[in-house]
Amino acid sequence: MSGAAPGADGLVDKEAFGGFGSHGGFTVVDGELAVGGVPAGRLAERVGSTPFFAYDRSLLARRVAELRAALPEGVELNYAVKANPMPALLHHMSALVDGLDVASAGEMRTALDTTVPAERIGFAGPGKTAAELRQAVAAGVIVELESVTELARVRLASEVLGVTARVAVRVNPPFAVRGSGMKLGGGPQQFGVDAEQAPDLLARIAAAGLDFQGFHVFAGSQNLDAESICAAQRGTVELVTALADHAPGPVRYLNLGGGFGIPYAARDRALDLAPIGENLAKLLDTAIRPALPEARTVIELGRYLVGEAGVYLTRVVDRKQSRGTTFLVVDGGLHHQLAATGNLGRAIRRNYPVAVAGSITAPADEQVDVVGCLCTPLDLLAKDVTLPHAEIGDLVAVFQAGAYGLTASPVGFLGHPAPHEVLI
Repeated sequence: MSGAAPGADGLVDKEAFGGFGSHGGFTVVDGELAVGGVPAGRLAERVGSTPFFAYDRSLLARRVAELRAALPEGVELNYAVKANPMPALLHHMSALVDGLDVASAGEMRTALDTTVPAERIGFAGPGKTAAELRQAVAAGVIVELESVTELARVRLASEVLGVTARVAVRVNPPFAVRGSGMKLGGGPQQFGVDAEQAPDLLARIAAAGLDFQGFHVFAGSQNLDAESICAAQRGTVELVTALADHAPGPVRYLNLGGGFGIPYAARDRALDLAPIGENLAKLLDTAIRPALPEARTVIELGRYLVGEAGVYLTRVVDRKQSRGTTFLVVDGGLHHQLAATGNLGRAIRRNYPVAVAGSITAPADEQVDVVGCLCTPLDLLAKDVTLPHAEIGDLVAVFQAGAYGLTASPVGFLGHPAPHEVLI
């Protein structure tokens, strides 16, 4: 992958990265990568140490605006906190979206610190403990039930607290989504209640006297195939409208999931939002509004909203030759960016886009491996990449670092310090 060059508008040229990804939205200042308009070298001095993650708030706002322009009126947008729970970023996102989705009591507490009201926060995920569910019932968030056991725990919490719990049913659909990087539906799953078991759970909710809100179906993630996403949305709406006949009350909340992917490698192409927006508009007019007139229709996205707005900056601490290969050894690695090393859910390792931050406009003239500082051969950030010449002290930028970076990595591995995160 070659070094990037700026376009006429001062943005990083996407074509220099293989033509993909909104890291083309990062600016260039005097030939140097900039985040939020701050040159990378100056930003490193401001942070005080490397490596670190930097997130560009203007790119976050731009992505949300692009998405809202593509989606039909009447579709709400939730941010999945698991993608990046950094408090400053979460507070920024909470002002841009309609609701938040959390997957733990810890995420819920952070979400409740934002301006998003509790009734616009959904709590999903298998294995919710009795203590977590008591917290959720007390807070008034929507508890997305994934088993009969969870229902029993919520019912008890509701009785003890004297608070009528607000619940939805997360359904494991009978279909998987073609093209998804990670399948969360179809076949046996730890997620949700099998569609064929949902009517029984709905009857139990009615008997428990809980405040039924609706349904949540999330069939797959990291998908770049628009038609596959559209097919999943059509299947989801058909499934939910059938299950609504068994519901103890009107469906007021319909979470269609998300799964929108972002490009990570040169062969990837950005997701086309136009057919997805058209498909959702048709579903609203022909199926959702006629059958579920009280439902808030929600799309839940994490990676798609924040992934391309982040960059991981790490400094070269050694440069060495080994039997014909040049290694740039940096002070970061898989303990901060596990996904970039190919060790987080990838069968085949592919390089994330990388650049030498201080010479991003220079010609790429050297093939190197970029490796981390950990004592394991798995710590490989980029293999056989072509970059401008880099020396000890130069900053290397790893793009697509806004989602599933720090909190999805083994930060304590080998005892290195945790990196800083900044929102610029």
